[in-house]
Amino acid sequence: MDPTQWDAPFPVVVAALFVIVMLRANATFWIGRLSVVGLRRFRLSALLDSPGYLRASERIDRYGAPVVTLSFLTVGFQTLANLAAGATGMKLRHYLPAVSIGGVIWAFIYATVGFVGLELFGRLYAYSPTLAVISGVLIAVAIAGYVVWQFRRRVETPPAPTVETSA
Repeated sequence: MDPTQWDAPFPVVVAALFVIVMLRANATFWIGRLSVVGLRRFRLSALLDSPGYLRASERIDRYGAPVVTLSFLTVGFQTLANLAAGATGMKLRHYLPAVSIGGVIWAFIYATVGFVGLELFGRLYAYSPTLAVISGVLIAVAIAGYVVWQFRRRVETPPAPTVETSA
């Protein structure tokens, strides 16, 4: 099912792909969210209330939105990112903008160069598996570097001073 071969105008193809990715990503998010609700009924609820899990959940909620967005540039990791966002209880006000931006990016990429890019990678691999693996690693390092840069920038930025007024 190559969207570049669909007999439809480009905006319709992008819109259809956006709907598909939003349904899939949000379904994965809610599977994660509901699985935790189910786990709370069993002995694993103590694990879900442990300080380590609560800290991890808070961090994912606070810093996970860029990871969710960037996961749409990968194959396979986006499912894990959406599942983790749901399982750790990422707030919808953080999740929905991230998944929407990632979904738009994914729809445009998939509608234009999705299959073409995959075929080009296949040709590169047939020509030189080493070069293909190095290219994949470089792309992964670039994405990881961007996420780390964003995280450090957010952590290093001091909070804006607040003015307290006495009533």
